[in-house]
Order: sequence, then structure tokens, then C-alpha cells
Amino acid sequence: MTEVEIREEYQLVELAKKNSKAFGTLYEKYFDRIFNYIYRQTDDEDLTADLCSQTFLNALNNLNRFEFRGLPLSAWFYRIAANEVNKHYRKKKTDRVFSIEEVRVKELMDQGHEGWDEELVKQLLGFLKELPTEMLEVLELRFFEDKDFKEIAFILDITESGAKMRTYRALDRLRKQFNLSIKYDGKK
Repeated sequence: MTEVEIREEYQLVELAKKNSKAFGTLYEKYFDRIFNYIYRQTDDEDLTADLCSQTFLNALNNLNRFEFRGLPLSAWFYRIAANEVNKHYRKKKTDRVFSIEEVRVKELMDQGHEGWDEELVKQLLGFLKELPTEMLEVLELRFFEDKDFKEIAFILDITESGAKMRTYRALDRLRKQFNLSIKYDGKK
């Protein structure tokens, strides 16, 4: 988003603080993105719907506490959604799920490299699923949600340098696993 778009959005937030009906515009704008973000972490449509509803309810109830920090409003929604997902997994004490769409991985691979076949994409998906949660979170936000490091830091409540470090460590780990796998399979 441009600086102008971010400021316009902030003005809409200020309007929504005075009139909750204006919040509907923000809800409509971000619902699909937040729903899909949560869904990738639950792989359960009903649970996603509940967590998404809770996310927007919390946002509406805490709108007066929202502070403009130069970031798009989406970062605030993602942060609330991430907290809701984390709270769910802490409460249920179950393993976290990351449902990474094969189609989306193919799109990302096609942008950067030619020659990605089905087998390579499946290997990469397998390696992604083996990463620790904190690494998957930053990769998801960076590459699937197109967030910059400042937004990732805000969403995950870490420093910007911490967001960069986690991202590069995750990419390095994937690169090492992937290169080893390719060598052992006799490819390339």
C-alpha cells in the first residue's frame, strides 16, 4: 500500500471509531485475506470461521485502542488473527497445522525458477511442513501474504531484525534440505 492509501485507511478507522457501521467497509476489505490466513493454519473451515469471527469481533471491540504506526490496517488484523490462532492451539494443546496450497507454491516457484516439476514442488511442501512454527509463520507472511519485514515484526510482536533473521534462517534451512534431497535423489 502507498502512504496515501494507508492514511486514507486510517481516516476510515477514525470514522469507524465514531460509527461502528463504518467498520463494515474494513471487514469487507479484509475478510477474505484474514479467513485464508487462518485457514492455512487450521485446515478446518468451521474452526476458521469461528477464529475469523473472533478476530473481527476483537478488532471492533478494540478499535478505540488502535494506534496509527505507519503500517496498513491489515497488519493489525493479521496480528489479532495470529493471536487468536495461537490462543486456540495453546488452549487445545494440539499440534499446529499449516495447510500450504500446492498451487500457490507452484506460482511462487514459477516466478523465480523454471523447471519446477510436480515432484520438486511436493518435496518442497514436505520440507516446509517440517519447519518449526516460528519459521513457517514468517515464510507464510512474507511469501504467501506479501508482507514486508516491518509488518511481519508487528504481526508477530518481534523486532524487524528478528523477522529478517527468522526468514533468512528458514530459507537457509529449506535451501540446505532441498539441495541435500536433490543430490541424494540423483537429480541435477
